[in-house]
Amino acid sequence: MFGSALGQAERYAELLAGRAVERGLIGPRETVRLWDRHLMNCAAVAELIPPACSVIDLGSGAGLPGVVIAMLRPQATVILLEPMARRVAFLQECVAELGLANTAVCRGRAEDLAGRVAADVVTARAVAPMERLAGLALGLARPGGLVLAMKGAGAAEELARARPVLARLRAQDVAVVHPGSGKVSPPPTVIRLSAPAAAPGTPETPGGAGT
Repeated sequence: MFGSALGQAERYAELLAGRAVERGLIGPRETVRLWDRHLMNCAAVAELIPPACSVIDLGSGAGLPGVVIAMLRPQATVILLEPMARRVAFLQECVAELGLANTAVCRGRAEDLAGRVAADVVTARAVAPMERLAGLALGLARPGGLVLAMKGAGAAEELARARPVLARLRAQDVAVVHPGSGKVSPPPTVIRLSAPAAAPGTPETPGGAGT
């Protein structure tokens, strides 16, 4: 699934198993399942993202899925958005050591960037319940943009609880999808939705990692 990015993925796995664990960014028990639970799942999600687009990884943490997406979509521009300083430092090291020229690290919260930058795709993993995450993510998506929220086995129930919020936000094409079927077992569970299109005559906000 990683193709020519396999070398970068292997180096990233080393950084996760080493510095990320040492700094408390991921639990030590996760090291034995970095590939099957984390890297492969994130690679599957990358299949939902167009080759050339702008991406914001909301609450990037240790860089999952943002760093993996940046490796597998080198023509995309990626912002790793994270409020915690120690996580930001780790992400900056990853970007430098993996040579991710298409990626910028931004310290801040979704509320900080809403209205200032808009991306074609907003990703999130283990950030917040969908009732809260929906507003944060849609605030960073361009009109008609895509939101991909990686969730667990309870995604359908979580989505059901969030339906009133999603309706109020005018989210479109809401669905639970499982990318990577046949390649990853079990495949990841993703709540996918689209931001409402711009009203007629309303200019779209340009996205990009340069903001």
